[in-house]
Amino acid sequence: MDKGTHFIGQPAFGQLISLLDKSKILKISREVGGERYVKKFDAWQHLVIMLYAIIKRFDSLREISDSMFPEARKLAHIGVRVMPRRSTLSDANSRRSEKVFEAAYQELYTSYHAELSSDSRKRQNPKWMDRLKIMDSTTISLFSNLVFKGVGRNPKMGKKKGGIKVHKIINANEGVSYDTKFTSAATHDSFMLSPEKFDSGDILAMDRAYVDIKKFQELTKRGVVYVTKMKKNLTYELVEDKMYMDDNGLMEYREKHVKFVKKMMDGEDIVHNARIITYVDMEKKQPKLVSLLTNDMNMELEDIVEIYRKRWMIESLFKQLKQNFPLRYFYGESANAIKIQVWTTLIANMLLMIVQKRIKRSWSFSGLATMIRIMLMYYVNIYTFLENPERDWAKMLEKSKESPPEPTLFG
Repeated sequence: MDKGTHFIGQPAFGQLISLLDKSKILKISREVGGERYVKKFDAWQHLVIMLYAIIKRFDSLREISDSMFPEARKLAHIGVRVMPRRSTLSDANSRRSEKVFEAAYQELYTSYHAELSSDSRKRQNPKWMDRLKIMDSTTISLFSNLVFKGVGRNPKMGKKKGGIKVHKIINANEGVSYDTKFTSAATHDSFMLSPEKFDSGDILAMDRAYVDIKKFQELTKRGVVYVTKMKKNLTYELVEDKMYMDDNGLMEYREKHVKFVKKMMDGEDIVHNARIITYVDMEKKQPKLVSLLTNDMNMELEDIVEIYRKRWMIESLFKQLKQNFPLRYFYGESANAIKIQVWTTLIANMLLMIVQKRIKRSWSFSGLATMIRIMLMYYVNIYTFLENPERDWAKMLEKSKESPPEPTLFG
């Protein structure tokens, strides 16, 4: 690329990985035994090459190793001194603990989550937004059922596919996960709902897969507000029932104060007081009645509905991960290799979100990911380039229109 205003002394990839703390990652790797019997291919180089593969959306170890040789000089420029063979990378994915990559993600989150949450639009957000946490899970299909068990019955034809379930909790004002766990697809979502994880004043939005009256009562005792979708098969005692009508005489909200009684094995009864709020969801193609369950007895009905609607933020994150990174094909079949790839994907996603946050120009995440993938090994300043990419495109197009020099036998 022409040495214009965006030229810089290291590839765009080098600028991305500069957001990571190399010394801390190597220290963590040594602590968990990740550097034992390692001569050259340390945890830092392992992470960098995995990030290179994930951002480039490579589907196999062969594609990774073959693509690195043409870029060897540029990779060396950012500190990658080893061009690992397929077998080397495969062994590293199997042997080096995924805890190293988990720690790298947590270190990145700790360093930049405040920057991700800073936004001028926060002034327009409701007061409860800073306290809102959203919990959900997504399942990533695997080719084999041997490592992570899939869900459902065994198929009549062929083998049953496995699946890894990624459980996440995000702060709504940040958009990235601060708590991530992996299980087999067969594990129930309620595994992630641990009341002791939350503090008084927190607000937790989740879907009905997490409904558990015992845990809901524990949340209430801790001063944590939850909002979830009501399950149809729950039995309760009706305490109070109110209907709110709009100007046309149609139901706008129905508010029921209810009491749940759950009998425990030790003979003790758990009594839990809650509200069921029913409203007409007009955002669907067909208007639909939706019933929400919450332990907050005082908040405005409109706020309860809006809190539940914020669940789209975590669904959007899952969609973002699956659409922009290679999670259909895995570079290894062991549980450790699969987790390493998912952790690296989460790291790549956060790195790109930090870049997106730092530039003033509005980019869709998919557009940004595509542009960075194309220019990953270009010697351009990613921030200034992404603010005004058309300027360099125009230069290159203008240059391409120029007539080539006439051939001559003389220099």
